[in-house]
Amino acid sequence: MPAADLELLIRAARAAGDVARRFSGPTAKRWDKPDGAGPVTEADLAVNDTLAAILRPARPGYGWLSEESPDSTDRLGAEHVFVVDPIDGTRSFMEGSDTWAHALAVVHQGQVIAGVIYLPMKDKLYAAALGEGATLNGGHIAPSPRDTLDGAEVLAARPAMEPRHWPGGVPPVKRVYRASLAYRMATVAEGRFDAMLTLRRSWEWDVAAGELILREAGARVTDRSGQPLRFNNAEPLVDGVVAGGNLVHAGLLDHLAGT
Repeated sequence: MPAADLELLIRAARAAGDVARRFSGPTAKRWDKPDGAGPVTEADLAVNDTLAAILRPARPGYGWLSEESPDSTDRLGAEHVFVVDPIDGTRSFMEGSDTWAHALAVVHQGQVIAGVIYLPMKDKLYAAALGEGATLNGGHIAPSPRDTLDGAEVLAARPAMEPRHWPGGVPPVKRVYRASLAYRMATVAEGRFDAMLTLRRSWEWDVAAGELILREAGARVTDRSGQPLRFNNAEPLVDGVVAGGNLVHAGLLDHLAGT
């Protein structure tokens, strides 16, 4: 089942890319979501419609959780759930950048079993199915083999490195940044950077696909306290994300815990 679901996600992601490329980010119609939830564009909504039209009829028994769809408690009773972010990195899309992504996942009883992160402007498709490894454009990927935290390149927003978050002291790393959270996770899975972290509560649609891609690549990925990530929660949030090779990941958790 994970492999069949992955094939479906790949097909849907490529169709989403075809739709998104019809829009120009800087000129696309845009709105601000209520309660300071950030911007949304006509491209986000068009991609969401495309994903729903492909995925939902193909798996009518699956629940649905998308950043751009009204949430429903119906998904909580579903054994399988689609968790999708039509455009992760909407602000980057609006600026005309090429580092935004489509993030699609299938969750089975709280665990991601298939995931895709697709950057259509870079033609990069990261994919994983449970137990089958992770790939980039069909080639297998693996995380960085770095065995020390000192000097590691870590993808993180600037506020995540403020001293108040680090009882064990701010770790001796080089901070790097990419706007799309899904893309940050994917680049760590392929070993371009040593680790990534976000210490804020994170929406499931931002991180579900990346969580599986990281795990299947061989990286360690947890919440900020070192616990496994679980999905299809009533409130669709996880308590931050820390990911990287085993030793770098362990070093980051030690600094967060003050040990």
